Amino acid sequence: MSPNNISKPKAKLYYDIISPFSYFYIKQRHRLSDQIEIEPIPILLGGLFRATDNRGPGEIPAKRPHTYQYCVWLAEKLGIPFRFPEHHPFLTVAPQRLLAQENANWQMVERAFDYVWLEGKDPNLSWPQFCEYLGLPIQTPKPDSPMAKEKLIANTHLAKEDGAFGVPALVINEQCFWGLDTIDWALDYLARPGMFEEPTYLRAKNMPFGL
Repeated sequence: MSPNNISKPKAKLYYDIISPFSYFYIKQRHRLSDQIEIEPIPILLGGLFRATDNRGPGEIPAKRPHTYQYCVWLAEKLGIPFRFPEHHPFLTVAPQRLLAQENANWQMVERAFDYVWLEGKDPNLSWPQFCEYLGLPIQTPKPDSPMAKEKLIANTHLAKEDGAFGVPALVINEQCFWGLDTIDWALDYLARPGMFEEPTYLRAKNMPFGL
């Protein structure tokens, strides 16, 4: 069988367009796409935070400016065009529902991220233009159907079940790799699939809580 006919392992990438780190991640997903087939899955990050008793850096006053300035530096370091939207954080319920409703492929997902982090816009303030940017009719309404709502909720619950507590979160073979800086770790895992059964990893996983 030729290499082109060998099916790739499947993976899931949980995302929310509110996350600049998810934007940076998808701009580098080519590093993984030769080895795995990644399905983009939209979730509501705020819902995941509530479900996992977590908070985003934008909600922590001391962490907020540090994180935003780090994003500016990181974009320069990676050579990725980057522009903050009008304000941040902002509500992503409607755009994330839309992406879930449309079963957004990678092209649409990237366009959604570009609208926020390349064009520097909040989709809620320019909804018709956002839809047009995604290749949808400008008269597309903000999703309000029970099906669209339930799909985003179900995706968010699935992310929690898969071990995600933030985005971007890549899940391969029930192993969750959270954050932009875990791309190399995921690549090492693909080359060494027994990694998490090694004694040092098992000990780290079962480390007793000391407080």
